Amino acid sequence: MANLLKIAGRNLLRYKRRTFLTLCLIVVGVLFVAGFMAVTGSFKRIMIGQITDSFVGHMQIHRKGYLAAMETLPLTMNLVPQAIKTVETVLNDTPEVEAYSPRVKFGGLFSNFTESTNIRLSGVDPEKEAKTAPLLLSRIIEGEKVLTKGKIFVPELLARGMNVKVGDVAVVIATNRDGSVNGKQLKVAGILESATGPGGRDGYVHIEDAMEILRMDEPEISEIAVRLKDFERLHEVHGMLETRLSGEVNKQGKPLYEVHTWESLSPFYNIARMIDIMALFIKIMLVAVVLISIMNVMIMAVYERVREIGTIAAIGTLPGKILSMFLLEGLLLGAIGAAIGSLISIAMIYIINLLRFTYDFGRQKDVIVSATVNPQDLLMVAGIVIIVSVIASLQPALKASRMDPIRALGYV
Repeated sequence: MANLLKIAGRNLLRYKRRTFLTLCLIVVGVLFVAGFMAVTGSFKRIMIGQITDSFVGHMQIHRKGYLAAMETLPLTMNLVPQAIKTVETVLNDTPEVEAYSPRVKFGGLFSNFTESTNIRLSGVDPEKEAKTAPLLLSRIIEGEKVLTKGKIFVPELLARGMNVKVGDVAVVIATNRDGSVNGKQLKVAGILESATGPGGRDGYVHIEDAMEILRMDEPEISEIAVRLKDFERLHEVHGMLETRLSGEVNKQGKPLYEVHTWESLSPFYNIARMIDIMALFIKIMLVAVVLISIMNVMIMAVYERVREIGTIAAIGTLPGKILSMFLLEGLLLGAIGAAIGSLISIAMIYIINLLRFTYDFGRQKDVIVSATVNPQDLLMVAGIVIIVSVIASLQPALKASRMDPIRALGYV
């Protein structure tokens, strides 16, 4: 095998220009894929972080069937105190959970005493909400960053449309689960920018105010948002929580709870999937470049060395060794190209981070590109290049190993 490797290496060095150009194509392909994965990965992480850390959370737990009717914010499908206690016990016993926040979600009317409009409100415990959605307070563009009882965070759309300012007093009117109407005066503590676009109508009140407006004698929770210590273990922990809560059933014997990851709760997951699909197509393009480049080189190598192949076959070299020699040439091309491409990719990513490129993400200005590539992804790209290199060499190698020595020696 060592001798075959030496022969394969010498054969590549015999055609330096062709070998160099082929290696350049492979290196550029690896560089392009790694760079694309690093930069888009940075954008994807920031986007997911904005969504999960601003309002969704990593996961949410609801009463079974609530998610299907979430648009109407049904108060009849809230979790009752005993169910809340069960969920909290499970979450407290799960070491992977960093924080959780119970929320009362309801729709109502928001009035500044001269005009009214509809609003979606979340009643939260400020301390728990800040731990579960740590970027929530960063969305306050005016006013206080502390939500206390008797105050409200008003969405920017409503504030601008109704000329509501920090410190103004407004009234929130809502219908409770029994159909009776109740209202409460609240002081505007802050103006909240939307995390999903300029049309957001989601505001926040203290959970005790929400209970008072909805005339709840005891807490009835719409959802419990969950934050994990390690986001990479999202699906693992999701499965664990589903399993631990699956034993709880209602009177009909059906599961009482449903656990959803952020992917099921936010339309932005489709953008994340599009980024993954784009990365897949880029990898396919890399495969095509490597396949065509190396196949072209190996086919030319076979045709230019027909008499040489005939000579080594005539002196007794077995077809298997001839096959191995050409396959090793392709393997060397792929391995060297992948190694050089990976090293240059690492250097390129380091330089990108050093230069601290920035871009605007929604209302966030000058977000720094934090380009990183998972070592496993880089190894996967290198592995793809090497495997495709061998596959591309297979057809020319088979052609060389099956040549008739007599005809090959007479080839002009």
